[in-house]
Amino acid sequence: MKYQRPQLFIGGKWQDSTGRSTITVISPTTEEPVGTATDTTSEDLDRAVRAAREALADATWAALSPDERAALLDRFADSLEERAQQTGSVVTDENGMPSSLSVVAEGAGPAATLRYYANLIRRTPTESERVSADGRSTTIVRREPVGVVAAIIPWNFPQSLTMFKLAPALAAGCTVVIKPAPETVLDAFQLADAAEEAGLPPGVLNIVTGGRETGAELVAHPGVDKVAFTGSTAAGRAIGEVCGRLLRPVTLELGGKSAAIILDDADLTKVARGLSWASLLNNGQTCYLSSRIFAPRTRYREVVEAVADLAGSMPVGDPTDPATRVGPLVSRAQRDRVESYIATGIREGATVAAGGTRPSHLDRGWFVEPTVFADLDNDATVSREEIFGPVLAVIPYDAVDDAVTMANDSDYGLGGTVWTTDPDRGLDLARRVQTGSIGVNFFNLDIGAPFGGVKSSGLGRELGPEGLDAYIALKSIYTL
Repeated sequence: MKYQRPQLFIGGKWQDSTGRSTITVISPTTEEPVGTATDTTSEDLDRAVRAAREALADATWAALSPDERAALLDRFADSLEERAQQTGSVVTDENGMPSSLSVVAEGAGPAATLRYYANLIRRTPTESERVSADGRSTTIVRREPVGVVAAIIPWNFPQSLTMFKLAPALAAGCTVVIKPAPETVLDAFQLADAAEEAGLPPGVLNIVTGGRETGAELVAHPGVDKVAFTGSTAAGRAIGEVCGRLLRPVTLELGGKSAAIILDDADLTKVARGLSWASLLNNGQTCYLSSRIFAPRTRYREVVEAVADLAGSMPVGDPTDPATRVGPLVSRAQRDRVESYIATGIREGATVAAGGTRPSHLDRGWFVEPTVFADLDNDATVSREEIFGPVLAVIPYDAVDDAVTMANDSDYGLGGTVWTTDPDRGLDLARRVQTGSIGVNFFNLDIGAPFGGVKSSGLGRELGPEGLDAYIALKSIYTL
């Protein structure tokens, strides 16, 4: 097989598992195995958490100044950049992400996030003084690492979403145990290779493997001080319940069903170009995508045609081909899930304006054509539930207030977009949408600004200075 990872990375060393089970990663493009990794036992997990706890207090890590930690993060970023092409290729082989995206988002992007937090920690004081309200004393407010972090990573953007957690945690002085998704377990060890080369102290970064049971065990482990999770809302609720009972801080970045509001003055050529990224990125397997598209009734057929033309114009095929814009879904189960939603949309009376089937020119791989539904309302199943595939619903509205009401009539609130030739009008409308992030005439995450959701889309924020704060424990020291 192409990739073999027979050991775990624990305590700065490559170690054999105490068990004999392995995880086989299947290519969503060829439906053939591409690699294996060792599976983690409970004993392995204990070793990883113990190594992280020991590293938390070890002088080789705990005694480092912010400048010294930042220098290590920069070296870590250098090592990741050297592997960017290879890492992108591994991710494409694992989850079908088009290589034109994976090399940038999964190869180079994580290094940029590390550098951002390295620079941020250099500018962030460990302590600050405040004069008391009565003016008689001084309080020293101290920023300390929250402790051992359990980071549980999804399969859709495994490297990027790992670094949303790992970079601020390391910058804050925490230690981390990472558990990647089984579908994308192989690329996680690229991080270990880079960390080892960069000279990260032993135990600061540990990587374990496994499925839901291992994740649940890690979340509840008594040696963990904080949990950071990206994944489904259902899994996030379960993790949140455990962390609430344990009074353990948790960051949850969960699902979405975001809205794109197209105003009556929008340039549909530019809208279609933007929606190719804002609504169909990574084969539709992106949490914040604008998958509900609200179109003014006066231009409804025009918008449906533009979105359908967009879907039909995006080349579907081998994700290693630079020309491919839509690759396969990550697994057979995910394709089955998406196809069941397409069948539900048809059964509920929606019109298929584009796609709706598997590509006829591909005889293997878990592909689904980009699909556009029309002639449905905001109460349809495909308008309400997160599908996590290349399926869009175009929904008409009469007045702009109606569009805002429907956009906000959702269990989710993660992303969104507004499309107009009047930026001020778009900005005013964006302020009215109940969501954690929204773009005017485009959508792109900014590593310097907070990202996260409201309602069922999660708790807490990643990225920006707020992402660093999530890994800080504050201590007040009162002095006369």
